Amino acid sequence: MTEQLSVIGLISHASIPVQLVMLSLVAASVYSWTLIAKYRTVHRRAAQDLKNFEEEFWSGADLSSLYQRSQHNNDRQGAEALFYAGFKEFMRLKQKGSSHDFIMEGVTRAMRITLSQEQTRLEGKLPALASIASTAPYVGLFGTVWGIMTSFIGLAQVQQATLATVAPGIAEALIATAIGLFAAIPAVLAYNHFMANSDVLNNKYSMFADEFLGILHREGSY
Repeated sequence: MTEQLSVIGLISHASIPVQLVMLSLVAASVYSWTLIAKYRTVHRRAAQDLKNFEEEFWSGADLSSLYQRSQHNNDRQGAEALFYAGFKEFMRLKQKGSSHDFIMEGVTRAMRITLSQEQTRLEGKLPALASIASTAPYVGLFGTVWGIMTSFIGLAQVQQATLATVAPGIAEALIATAIGLFAAIPAVLAYNHFMANSDVLNNKYSMFADEFLGILHREGSY
């Protein structure tokens, strides 16, 4: 009896549908923690790269030299990616002899596309965390309802119902809800954190793009 009332014992003695619910919730939890670890690395690196590139950019470095160095970086991202896309389009259109207004429109379009790509990089699979956060409690609740329903069906076949008879079935059913909450709570906290952090980074990228566009507009000799 003691073995059955342990967490492992309750899970092993749970009905097949409840066990499938628990398994799916554990898989969702593992996936959400994988995403959390991935985007924590992505966002920390994005913040550091932004800081490093802005320090170099605003130190008065020559734009042509900065562009040449950026050409050799195949893993550029963030502000550096915006700079590279904008300056590349600027030079391409300028060599064609395009008008200044047309050049500025092309640079704006190139940086807008890059900004969208950077937003996707920062937020790509974050909606999966929101989905896990919103559905996991309900999936766990389904497992709980199913387990309790099975327990009451079993009680109907017993002459005398006691706490010892009811407790195992109720306990194993409630484990499904507990696992659902275990999957949902970190997911919703991580989703809110990463989305807020992404908004901060994207705002900084937009500010950099606007400032860089202003520099190109003023200094048409580049």
